[in-house]
Amino acid sequence: MRPEYPETQTVDQTDDLHGTLVRDPYRWLEEPASTPEVRRWIDAQNALTESYLADIPEREEIKARLTELWNYPKQGAPFAKGGRYFGFRNTGLQNQDVLFVMDTPSAIGRVLLDPDTLSDDGTVSLRMLSVSPDGRHLAYATSESGSDWQTWFVRDIETGEDLDDALPWSKFSGATWLPDGSGFLYKRYPEPQEGAAFVDKNEAPELFVHTLGTPVTNDSLEYSRPDKPEWNFYPMLSDDDRYLVLHVSLGTMNKNLLFVRELGDRGSFTELIGDFRAAYTFVGNDGSTFYLKTDDGADRGRIVAVNLDTGAWTEVVPESNDTLEQVVMLQDNLVCLYLQNASHRLRRYRTTGEHVGDIALPGLGSVETLSAERDGTELFYTFTSFLEPVQSFRFDVRTGDSERLDAPALDFDTPAYTTRQVFATSKDGTRVPLFLVHRKDVELNGQNPTLLYGYGGFNIALTPSFSVGRLVWLERGGVLAVANLRGGGEYGTAWHEAGTKERKQNVFDDFIACAEHLIAEGVTSSKKLAVQGGSNGGLLVGACMTQRPELFGACLPAVGVLDMLRFHKFTIGWAWTSDYGSADDEGEFGALYAYSPLHNLRETCYPPTLVTTGDFDDRVVPAHSFKFAAALQAAQTCDAPTIIRVQTKAGHGQGKPTKILIEEQTDVWSFLHKALSF
Repeated sequence: MRPEYPETQTVDQTDDLHGTLVRDPYRWLEEPASTPEVRRWIDAQNALTESYLADIPEREEIKARLTELWNYPKQGAPFAKGGRYFGFRNTGLQNQDVLFVMDTPSAIGRVLLDPDTLSDDGTVSLRMLSVSPDGRHLAYATSESGSDWQTWFVRDIETGEDLDDALPWSKFSGATWLPDGSGFLYKRYPEPQEGAAFVDKNEAPELFVHTLGTPVTNDSLEYSRPDKPEWNFYPMLSDDDRYLVLHVSLGTMNKNLLFVRELGDRGSFTELIGDFRAAYTFVGNDGSTFYLKTDDGADRGRIVAVNLDTGAWTEVVPESNDTLEQVVMLQDNLVCLYLQNASHRLRRYRTTGEHVGDIALPGLGSVETLSAERDGTELFYTFTSFLEPVQSFRFDVRTGDSERLDAPALDFDTPAYTTRQVFATSKDGTRVPLFLVHRKDVELNGQNPTLLYGYGGFNIALTPSFSVGRLVWLERGGVLAVANLRGGGEYGTAWHEAGTKERKQNVFDDFIACAEHLIAEGVTSSKKLAVQGGSNGGLLVGACMTQRPELFGACLPAVGVLDMLRFHKFTIGWAWTSDYGSADDEGEFGALYAYSPLHNLRETCYPPTLVTTGDFDDRVVPAHSFKFAAALQAAQTCDAPTIIRVQTKAGHGQGKPTKILIEEQTDVWSFLHKALSF
């Protein structure tokens, strides 16, 4: 039976974009979620969605199993700083992970910071942290309700007490400590006008130095470029604390500048990389010799050394067939994290370029964290896969051996499941990798409920990752498929660029090809196939369901970029034009308009769709999901439900408390259970 959708008012809004008249009848839903009219719309939509989900008999059973699976002790890999070790743990169902400080990597230690004490409902989360070189102080940033806005505080590690320091209006920033521990560099934005913090553009950041024990108004400006409001700054110190290295980015473009000057020198920076020609990452240094990871002249990445005194450039580790993702220096070792067909490998080289061996990983999976002190002897890393939770390891550079530091006890029969990789063929002949995960005893008979997940953007690679929610799906006989699409970072720069701007349709073609492959190979059928993606992946789902609604049995666009003509007008959206282009550009407008999910809805029968977002999302503002859901409900011609779930006091996804995560995933899996007649 067709749901009775709440009435959504429309307005007479038409824009003239390069001679094309574009109607925008739901423009009023761009107002902040706190606006009374918008809040009433949210409440009405949430009431409908809750009513629909409450009628699903399996909902409580799914929630109970999710909670049971989630309740196991978790801990991340420790990291070393100032003679101490630090690491996160969770007893199982704590809303936020707790930071511990230890004397040894395997010690029990003591609680240093428990984010659950910062709010009654767990919606204040720890976003960033940095330990001073002497191990005396912790700079940490918190955010409320999942917002990207963060406030920096400082804690005395010995006493566990906070200093009076509080530094608001920071965003997309870490804390880079001065060598003597007297203060740190951090980035903040001009304070927004009242009511505009969650909608106005984030531009013109400034890099400040904060001295401990002083008010934020005394912070000294280290660097700003008001003439370049779209530039972003990420400071680093060289290994010998002699140089300040400034990584300068332009939006999300995978190319950057690199500036250098001696620490404490108030003069101009030397432009080591002075134009946006390629990606460069500072890895470390030996005196005036800087080691850089770059894709300049190497589509899949290489390591070069540059001598600041002579200007000489030398290749240290050449490009390989695999994609170089990250490099960490440990003594004279360059520990390199590579992607091989979307799963990770760890290799070690000397600074001379000599390959000295690999660090064996447990199987097909991902290294999520990798850390070492340059003059230490230990490398800490984590490993995970689709079927295994995060495990932490310690590598000893003196012996070349790794040891596992923890073995999570999970109530799940891992050996009963299988993971394999297959390849689909896209519209233009491109081979697209696809991971398949399912129970070994599941017969692939063409009718298996299957969830296809994708992203395809911003040079981000989708590697095997662990999700408790997916275990519930797999236990019940579902198939999980994860696609590695163009636009991502799986195969280097060319693979990424093949899914950007006027080539963005390649990403959707890849995803559609993966769906068709699953059907052709007898894994599933259209009526049993669901597609899911978040953020840029929400755009992916929105575009594919408007282009091929008959291909899918259910659609799950989460926190999606769904209005491709106006995304750049809010918060940090302007930064995404490097991947998407901009509707303000007449030459780029046509491609955006051709696939923009909001603007390509038409009256037809769409598959059951659950749109999800958060009312505090200040990255992809919830107006995207609001407008799309309203337009989708108006366009739907059949009884299949097209509903929206708006999580209150939540943002783009970061920092969500465990309680909210379980509730959200319960609703997603319950919706799929009913939509696919599971």
